[in-house]
Amino acid sequence: MHNFNFFAEKPSSSYRKSDSGLVILTMVMWGLGIITLYFCSAGYGQRGWQDPFHFVTRQFISSLFGFGLMFFLAIIDMEKLRKILPVIVFGSLFLCFLTFIPGIGISANGARRWIRLPYFSSFQPSETAKFAMVLYLANLFDKQEKLPAEERSVLPAFLGLFVFTLVIFLQQDFSTGLFIFIIGLMLFFVTGARLSWFVPVAGLGIPAAGLMILLKPYRVNRLVGFLAQDDNLQTFNYQLNNAKKAISDGGLLGQGIGTGLTKINSIPEVQTDYVFAGWAEAHGLLGVIVYLLILGFFTYKIYKICMTCGNRFAAIASFGFGASIVTQSLLNIGVVAGALPSTGIPLPFFSSGGSSIIITLAMCGFLINASRIDKQDEIEILTGEI
Repeated sequence: MHNFNFFAEKPSSSYRKSDSGLVILTMVMWGLGIITLYFCSAGYGQRGWQDPFHFVTRQFISSLFGFGLMFFLAIIDMEKLRKILPVIVFGSLFLCFLTFIPGIGISANGARRWIRLPYFSSFQPSETAKFAMVLYLANLFDKQEKLPAEERSVLPAFLGLFVFTLVIFLQQDFSTGLFIFIIGLMLFFVTGARLSWFVPVAGLGIPAAGLMILLKPYRVNRLVGFLAQDDNLQTFNYQLNNAKKAISDGGLLGQGIGTGLTKINSIPEVQTDYVFAGWAEAHGLLGVIVYLLILGFFTYKIYKICMTCGNRFAAIASFGFGASIVTQSLLNIGVVAGALPSTGIPLPFFSSGGSSIIITLAMCGFLINASRIDKQDEIEILTGEI
């Protein structure tokens, strides 16, 4: 396990065209997300703001920022990106700490997860932490690989991951903090960390996570609701109960995206974490299969980039960004279907949220960039030099 290497070792100065399939998949998922967000949120937008396009307009404006970042990250040289990495890391942590400053940070339901920014009603810095953490670990793992074996250590990487996770936990955002930690551990695993290293992490992490759940009643309610989904249907299982009805009503071919959608209107703020229930009601089992196929192709493209990218830093970061988008998507679907406890994690490309769509598109921009970095010459592969 210690010698296992998932990524290409040698950098390459040659470039190829961007993966057009990845670009198309990104645009398709964004487009489907905008359409789904509209028919899921039109009623709520009309009732609350007298504007059925309220949430779509906000999502579209945020997407413009996201596409700008996507274009920038798709063309920037990887070494130049690494030079500004300290600004990205410390800037992300700075934004996270702003949530604790009165007047800037926004407190809601006992949590401080948002800040006020110009042109945005709110921004969630934990989304930037996902992005910065992956780049931070990818940079360290690439540098560690170039050191003599006796000088390598997982401690700097683990301390950095711990800081990112702790800052998010302090915001009372347990789900996002745990998610960031899990993505970080996945990066440790695929870059060759010894399996024995995970034993103390699990021994300390699992009890700590359990304790954090028990310290907050709403987290306990989420767990109890998951274990007893047929109870408390009018309280903390209300959203889940109606989401499952919406999925069931979708049937095989769905109800369409017109006035036939009734169950999603009974889900509070369906446009956020439960938007997939609207997709399932509108398009049925066939639509769910189509979505999973698109996500599957997206996953394949990411795997291909990781295996063929000639820059190890870019390959590792691509894995982290891909794992973040795909894992988050599967977690959200699992929650909506009642297969997982409620997490509050949005569905990438689909859920309403400017912070989420901006960072998701930024991650896709990096993936597009990495897809251009060619693998070392085929003769090296055939002669076993890698």
